[in-house]
Amino acid sequence: MQRYERLRHILRLDPEADFLEIYRLTATYEFPWDFARALELALYRTYAVPGIGRLLAETAELTDRTQKRYDDTALLLDAVVEHGFDSEDGRTAIRRINQMHRRYDISDDEMRYVLCTFVVMPKRWLDAYGWRRLTHHEQHAAAVYYRTLGRHLGITRVPSDYPAFESCLDDYEAAHFGWDPDARRVSDATLELMASWYPRLLAPAVRGASRALLDDSLLRAFRYGPPRPGLRRLVRGALQLRARAVRLLPPRREPHYARQNPEIKGYPGYPDGYRVADLGTFPGNEASEAAGCPVPHRRRQHG
Repeated sequence: MQRYERLRHILRLDPEADFLEIYRLTATYEFPWDFARALELALYRTYAVPGIGRLLAETAELTDRTQKRYDDTALLLDAVVEHGFDSEDGRTAIRRINQMHRRYDISDDEMRYVLCTFVVMPKRWLDAYGWRRLTHHEQHAAAVYYRTLGRHLGITRVPSDYPAFESCLDDYEAAHFGWDPDARRVSDATLELMASWYPRLLAPAVRGASRALLDDSLLRAFRYGPPRPGLRRLVRGALQLRARAVRLLPPRREPHYARQNPEIKGYPGYPDGYRVADLGTFPGNEASEAAGCPVPHRRRQHG
């Protein structure tokens, strides 16, 4: 297979009808490492909205159980990518996400903003550090994928295409990014988690490199000092050098899913694996436990 053969296949698909296949090929064959980093940054950005950051601090999931929360989030979101919206695992993942969110007073605007980060941040990451950029075809498919996910999560007024997702994200951040001490605690805990994935001697460098990747709006919101210009150039230059090297590699022949990432610490060590239904938190609230996907599904035929 030649380096751009899979892209040619993607471009022959219909981004409205084949959005899941396009998104899966893009995320698990073309850019699995980049998508993992971009979606980490997407979720991290949401802490800079004080209402979101405070709620995450109150639940203590991202301060006291940071690795488990990281694992559960990545595995639940990826179950839909891997298995599809109508599969048993995909439907179970969506039900678990809805059950957890509906325990709390989360506004529709906040849910919509989080959804926007999943669409916009991979594209922006790849613009800066990818071995190639996303095509408009792939952007369209990603927008349809998350438009569909938003419908399954019961989010209203979901943007219809990539430019609308991007405008929604930029407008929301301009209006809502701000300082909150609890949100800063969540941010610090997340940076510590990322540093913990590497040998202890490298932890200070990893924390510094992570902050060097933050844009000025995030640095201001969390009141982090600006990184040294030399460090920012070094980190970004290293990522761009990686992209040039990846471009020369043969294309991936097998998909790579989040459950295969070395950063997922909680589950690969289980000899019997994990069940999607067991991921996440279980608040013990009857209303939230009963919450499922608001989109009706046809009952699957057996036998």
